[in-house]
Amino acid sequence: MTGTAGRPVWTARPETPGDLADVAAIRAINLAAFPTPEEADLVDALRADPDAWIGGLSMLAEPPGGAPAGYALLTRCTVGGDPALALGPCAVLPARQRTGAGSAAIRAALDAARAMGENLVVVLGHAAYYPRFGFRRASLSGIATAFEVPDEALMALHLDPSRPAPSGVIRYADAFGV
Repeated sequence: MTGTAGRPVWTARPETPGDLADVAAIRAINLAAFPTPEEADLVDALRADPDAWIGGLSMLAEPPGGAPAGYALLTRCTVGGDPALALGPCAVLPARQRTGAGSAAIRAALDAARAMGENLVVVLGHAAYYPRFGFRRASLSGIATAFEVPDEALMALHLDPSRPAPSGVIRYADAFGV
């Protein structure tokens, strides 16, 4: 089944806890999408960290009847000492990039976080990509990192704008190594 311009219609679903096929698919997507195994290893380390990992926020995107091709992960971080989420890694198999797989996985992860009552998501990434999901410069909300990053690359999304969101310095899970 295809959508507009012959692009696949992607279905996103959470990683199934304990499903070795999902774990292998996520690792394969990250290994294919990045030049080193760092991101794949990061996902494995985050999955093993009960303080960072939140069930239902590790999302796979797949076409109808097809194998997973896109991935997005939200894990626990803090901003100014208050709970928040960090988006990343996000990855798509190279042959499936620019087909909507990454967007489907990210949107599903954000929707799941919103349904769980989460309020703030931060991402360190491409300034031209993440605004399509509602992200904007984190500095506009008083959010920063403890390390140097370009202002336009650090972004935040308030999932429920009617609630106050924290500000301050982001503390990522230990697996990020920052």
